[in-house]
Amino acid sequence: MIGLAAAQEAALPGLEALQQRLAGYLTPEQVQRTRRAYEVGARAHAGQLRKSGEPYITHPIAVASILAELGMDAETIIAAILHDTLEDTALTRAELEAEFGTTVTELVDGVTKLDKVRFSSRQEATAESFRKMLLAMARDLRVILIKLADRLHNMRTLEAQDAEARRRIARETLEIYAPIAQRLGMNRIKAELQDLGFRALYPDRHRVIAARIRSALGNRREAMSRIEAALQARLAAEHIPVRVVSRVKSPYSIYTKMRNDHKSFAQVMDVYGFRVVTDSVMHCYQALGAVHALYKPVDGRFKDFIAIPKANGYQSLHTVLFGPFGAPIEIQIRTEDMDTVAERGVAAHWIYKTDSGPANNAQARAREWLTGLADRQAGEASSLEFIENVKVDLFPDEVYLFTPRGDILALPRNATVLDFAYAVHTDVGSHAVAARVDKRLVPLRTPLVSGQSVEVITAPSAAPNPQWLESVVTSKARTAIRHYLKRLQHEDAVDFGHRMLDRALDAQGASLDAIPPSVIERYLEEQKLKRLEELLADLALGNRMPDQVAAQLVAAQGGAQGARRARAKEKIRISGAERGVLSFANCCHPLPGDDIVGYLSAGKGIVVHQAGCPNVAELAKTPERRVEIEWEREVQGDYKVELRVEVANKPGVLATVAAAIAESGSNIENVEYSERDMVSATLVFTIEVKNRKHLADVMRRVRRAGAVNGVYRHPM
Repeated sequence: MIGLAAAQEAALPGLEALQQRLAGYLTPEQVQRTRRAYEVGARAHAGQLRKSGEPYITHPIAVASILAELGMDAETIIAAILHDTLEDTALTRAELEAEFGTTVTELVDGVTKLDKVRFSSRQEATAESFRKMLLAMARDLRVILIKLADRLHNMRTLEAQDAEARRRIARETLEIYAPIAQRLGMNRIKAELQDLGFRALYPDRHRVIAARIRSALGNRREAMSRIEAALQARLAAEHIPVRVVSRVKSPYSIYTKMRNDHKSFAQVMDVYGFRVVTDSVMHCYQALGAVHALYKPVDGRFKDFIAIPKANGYQSLHTVLFGPFGAPIEIQIRTEDMDTVAERGVAAHWIYKTDSGPANNAQARAREWLTGLADRQAGEASSLEFIENVKVDLFPDEVYLFTPRGDILALPRNATVLDFAYAVHTDVGSHAVAARVDKRLVPLRTPLVSGQSVEVITAPSAAPNPQWLESVVTSKARTAIRHYLKRLQHEDAVDFGHRMLDRALDAQGASLDAIPPSVIERYLEEQKLKRLEELLADLALGNRMPDQVAAQLVAAQGGAQGARRARAKEKIRISGAERGVLSFANCCHPLPGDDIVGYLSAGKGIVVHQAGCPNVAELAKTPERRVEIEWEREVQGDYKVELRVEVANKPGVLATVAAAIAESGSNIENVEYSERDMVSATLVFTIEVKNRKHLADVMRRVRRAGAVNGVYRHPM
């Protein structure tokens, strides 16, 4: 084991470099506190080695150095030096707080994994630790900056890990940490994380692409120099102070473009990229005019991210020009301040920011995003579900949309009207019925494109339904809809489970009210259930059989067994409002008015079939799952049914039949041709009706439409 003195000596070169950098912007007292943090950390980690064989303290010093390059404050640097002490050493939270204060302790705790809690899998433990870290981020953004610096140094030293660990860590970096860095506007760290992750996950692909980049750049050096000189000369002639920098794509960005855009290496590399950095917003727009006068712009390729910043606070003008060498030239134009924010994101200008002072654009937008995550996580059933929703939120492309008041909302690509409604407010989303997009009425599932103005139309009676989950891409919308449906399902399940258990107990000559509370409590304890509601919900969702539970409760009651007598089971009546626990079979599409029977399906609840459905014979092999049900007199909602319509095959017949269905107050969900020849055709419509009488009205109206030879309920 390596001793404290040897560890300190090994870490000294890194420590001295860190101290010199910190002395450039921290006070002498703050630098001394970071030195004290090093002494405490070195003592706590004494005897610990990294996989590479180096003393462990070299890792926290490297993490602190990455943050010092970003100009982070003293508390962040101290927390970085001590970030593994609570997790990996005997140092306690109380000792840390006494020496360095509450803020440093909370930052350290925020990046500490939950290793002391038992989880069923590594995946679940990782997800729960990630959830904890994100919630700590919502309280203090510096938590994620420490974690990103920690991950960056681990990726730089990944070679010490075994092959399986390298692949797992690299995949997690590409899927989670690099997108977070991008979402926080930290493009420099994002790019390095992506490239290191790509190299670890696909070493051969990385090596080949990196070699080809070096070769291509060698061949293009003269052309790039001539373009750069032309840009410099033109901007100087306009008296615009600028710094022109050529941009080179990384192996990872080239790989993703080749894969996603189905392009060859030559096609991806056949672009010259330059960044023009100036001193003011006015000069940005003047520089844009100057470069457009130098080379012709490509139509439709100009984007103004200064007037409308990206969701992560990024600002720049983007344009593409026709170059002199037959290849397009991509130009980014921005101020020095915008360039700093583009590289460092939320970490830009941190040292100059106070709690009372204004945050930069990236910091303000990051806080808004994290606050939303913290609010939504309460509705997630599991950490794995939460992490999947966060992945959805870490989007690479945005669309920019306007509210009726002119406010701008940024949403991920492919977002729909429903996503927009939830982005405005959860209540607006939950009661949305339609929208006006650029003053044109559209349904909720309509995808949106940048620049559109969206006005959401709501109704107090509207509520989320399961189909909405197929029409949204944002985690905010998905979480809100799932939360509503779970609450609705639980309430429905408890009520329906109560009716099922009552019916099963009644058949045994007992009732739930007559069973002593002590018997029920003992039974729940044996079944590892906390409340009676959990048992009732389990029954309705098909996870337990009501007859078995009833028999066990009666047996547990003991003396009541002698009084038991068999009774005919009464049917449970359904109103159609119990959609949380009822679903209707697609094989027979039962309607109010049909004779019906229910079958319990584990996790899904009761699946309702027509009594005469051919599949009922197969289901009859598991009689314990059968639930005797019938319709209430008053039934709610719309129900799917299929209509088979035989028509003459001539122009306009589909529109004629569809109009007849719509005129009878039925909504068409789908239509397809099942048979078709030169003379006749068979159309199968999936429609929604209230009940059998409504279906009969629809069929009557369709029969009267021209060119219709026959109408049948399908399957017949």
